[in-house]
Amino acid sequence: MVQRVAVIGAGVSGLASVKCCLDEGLEPTCFERSEDIGGVWRYTDSMDGSRVSVYRSVITNTSKEMSCFSDFPCPEDFPSFLPHGLLLEYFRMYAQHFNLLRHIHFKTTALSVRKRPDFTTSGQWEVVTETNGIQESHVFDAVMVCTGHYQEPYLPLACFPGIDTRFKGQYLHSQEYKDMEAFRGKRVLVVGVGNTGGDLSVELSRVAAKVFLSAKSSTWVFSRVSDHGFPFDMVNTTRLNHFLNWLLPSALTKRIMFRKLNSWFNHANYGLASTKSSNFRVIINEELPFCLLSGTVVLKPNVKEFTESSAVFEDGTTEENIDVVLFATGYSFSFPFLEESVRSLFDDNRSLYKRIFPPQLEKQTLAIIGLVQLTGSVMVGAEMQARWVTGIFAGWNKLPPASRMMADILKKKPLAKRNPSERENLKISFISYTDEIASCAGVKPNVLRLLLTDPRLALAVFFGPCTPYQYRLVGRGKWSGARDAILTQWQRTLKPLRTRVVDDSSDGWPWMCLLALPVALMAGFLLSKYPHPGWRPWAGPHL
Repeated sequence: MVQRVAVIGAGVSGLASVKCCLDEGLEPTCFERSEDIGGVWRYTDSMDGSRVSVYRSVITNTSKEMSCFSDFPCPEDFPSFLPHGLLLEYFRMYAQHFNLLRHIHFKTTALSVRKRPDFTTSGQWEVVTETNGIQESHVFDAVMVCTGHYQEPYLPLACFPGIDTRFKGQYLHSQEYKDMEAFRGKRVLVVGVGNTGGDLSVELSRVAAKVFLSAKSSTWVFSRVSDHGFPFDMVNTTRLNHFLNWLLPSALTKRIMFRKLNSWFNHANYGLASTKSSNFRVIINEELPFCLLSGTVVLKPNVKEFTESSAVFEDGTTEENIDVVLFATGYSFSFPFLEESVRSLFDDNRSLYKRIFPPQLEKQTLAIIGLVQLTGSVMVGAEMQARWVTGIFAGWNKLPPASRMMADILKKKPLAKRNPSERENLKISFISYTDEIASCAGVKPNVLRLLLTDPRLALAVFFGPCTPYQYRLVGRGKWSGARDAILTQWQRTLKPLRTRVVDDSSDGWPWMCLLALPVALMAGFLLSKYPHPGWRPWAGPHL
């Protein structure tokens, strides 16, 4: 029986794991190599290459209501999108409220995690740690690895001939970026147009002589500010939209999305993306379109090669006098402390059952938490993973046999790889994945049942944002404040904006809710009658 659990890392996933262990009556011991909690969200000016942290100006891409822990809402006076300092303050409040810090060993590095000689019967692990140069060995019944996917900078220099042989300027990875002052007056090339590349291009355009942004793939740009000024994720990440995406052909939903995004600005005119794009990425950035429109950022295709002072692009154009090349090319992940026989069981997170468990282990006492990139907040996904995992460790939940786990993994793996980056491999639909893990844990809300017992709450759950509180309505870990948190989520969203109040009494929500009732009933009926995600009404019965 699992009792003592090692938690490696005290970032978001580690904090949630420690708390979930305590909820299940387990004894967690968390090892954090730095001196504080927060993981990548704890900004420091230090250039310590062994630690990845956010840059000074970073602000969350997901709103506070969609990103908080499921039984601990963010303070109502916090803005919807949090600078890293406020997010770290929220983590401290969470850790203090649930008394988590006493279970964390700071400045302690996990050197190795190895199976005990009797692992096939005990499932136990030997964990060797180091604190202030002193090594210590521990025995644990289970291990939760919470080091995340921002571990090692991915710097593909081989893909850019001349960068490390001919180019005389400076090049660096975005991990080394702290603020814009070091780039004042310089001509900067940013390689990579993900969220980080977009953010840094916009920021650098305020001080650099010129900023060029090199994009390899088609890129669609979202704004965090949606219709009527509400947070984008609260408006769009709803069970209604999830149901429509499940119901409608993917080609149609993609066309609707492209049309919506082009209504903000025509992406083809800006050289970002075409509606004919088959492979594309989505980023969040409100300012990038204006920077492109004003010429402070110039979009360029993929780099072909570098000369001593210039960059040659695949379309044959050249930009001269480049001072700095900033690679926003993401991160790779590895687990050097795990013994090789365990690491070899999974090459990426798609080889893990539900992106968590290596199915080939004789005893399922190792869980990888937070190694998943969702279309929503990873905090919510990591907490849900931790709830399910600790329920398994405590004996409340059960895993299927290894053969069934392997079959599930093979079914979900793509038939052919098209050389995607590791981070692209991680992306999954937020509601699909969180609901899947919640179903395994027995905490997924039943909309149809709610319609019969609490119609007001059911409408908020189905038509409103899929906030984390929904997963505290039923099952183990049920929270008495979940209903109220759901029904007051919009008030907490608007509260920090009420610094100057104007009179506007118009409100169409009651009428919308009345019209929504039959739609919700039909959706609940279809989802209960045809639960399989591959089913489509026009395709006939799914065999």
